[in-house]
Amino acid sequence: MRRASWQVRLAVLPIMVIVAAAVGVAQSRPAGAGGPIAVRTAGCGTPPPAADAGRVEFAVTDDTTVFATVYLVDSANLVYAEIPWLTPGRTLPLATTLGAGRYAIRCVLSTGKVHTTSQFSVSGTTSNPVAGYKPLPDLDMTAPVKAYRAWLGTALPKLLAASQRLDADVARGDLQAAKTDWLPAHLDYERLGAAYNSFGDFDASIDGTPAGLPDGTADKNWAGLHAVEYALWHGAAASDVRPLTQALVTSVQGLIADFPSEEVDPGDLPLRAHEILENTLEFQITGASDEGSGTSLATAYANTEGTQEVLSVLTPLIDDREPALPAKLGGEITALQGDLLATRDSSGNWTPAPAIGTAQRQRIDADLDQLLEDLSTIPNLLAPRTNA
Repeated sequence: MRRASWQVRLAVLPIMVIVAAAVGVAQSRPAGAGGPIAVRTAGCGTPPPAADAGRVEFAVTDDTTVFATVYLVDSANLVYAEIPWLTPGRTLPLATTLGAGRYAIRCVLSTGKVHTTSQFSVSGTTSNPVAGYKPLPDLDMTAPVKAYRAWLGTALPKLLAASQRLDADVARGDLQAAKTDWLPAHLDYERLGAAYNSFGDFDASIDGTPAGLPDGTADKNWAGLHAVEYALWHGAAASDVRPLTQALVTSVQGLIADFPSEEVDPGDLPLRAHEILENTLEFQITGASDEGSGTSLATAYANTEGTQEVLSVLTPLIDDREPALPAKLGGEITALQGDLLATRDSSGNWTPAPAIGTAQRQRIDADLDQLLEDLSTIPNLLAPRTNA
């Protein structure tokens, strides 16, 4: 699985888009019922005392000289709508659909000041009111990150052992054994999907693809498991493969030595819960990442295992916000894994992605699409809202 640096940077941006769809982040459109709200240094305005259930929309203007984040919250501090970044002098709508209850507007200035309006009551009934989200203080991600780092600490030595086994095969000239041992090494790395952004240059040296290299597959700087794959399945001599496997072992050893000083960004885990399999859809299910082994569907299966590991450390936080979601996701992952396993032949060998039947591909695509749709809710569900 491969993500260029621009893909990683853009991965941070969709949180606001997802929130817009799920919670009602403000977009530029005319304000509706609810009235104007002025964010000031000393306060957050005054909403009307009451409103009917249904669509509620406040025109919020930042009358300060600093940026503001604006939330619509209820008595239990759940978030129903937000403007993530309101610039000085600008007006944006804070809009959502509310059921009966008591609500308030909270303004968090970039100076650190927090102001909350008086509560207003909503009465009556409406169809499909927005479900509020429990705010997530940054420190709540400490335990999941610690647990994930601990898991990585046990997984990296397995990757090293598999890489050393592959190198030993090539060292004695047994390329058939090397082909057999290449896949376990590759899958050991692919299961670490949520940590790629923490591996720095080691990611490219361990599992880089020829995409973007000046000479493609002939580029002398291409290294790692995919380079070994290409060499093994394109008739390279053991003497030409050995430098690649030796460099692979060195890179994995370097990663293990460096990893204690690397940080796993708390914001990465909720994003990767969705992105791992999003990349799988693009690169593995299509076979685009295959360099000759025909095992990209095995890689897709490893990616589902990587997703399960991320979900396992996030489940306590998800349970606290959407209790039915973990079981739903678990069932969908199991279904997708069954689809992938069904592509193997009677000997257990993986069928190359382009060779699977139409019915199998449609089933995989349908199950993966549904899983991705449900996984896409996690970045918003676990978006930091420390002062909400």
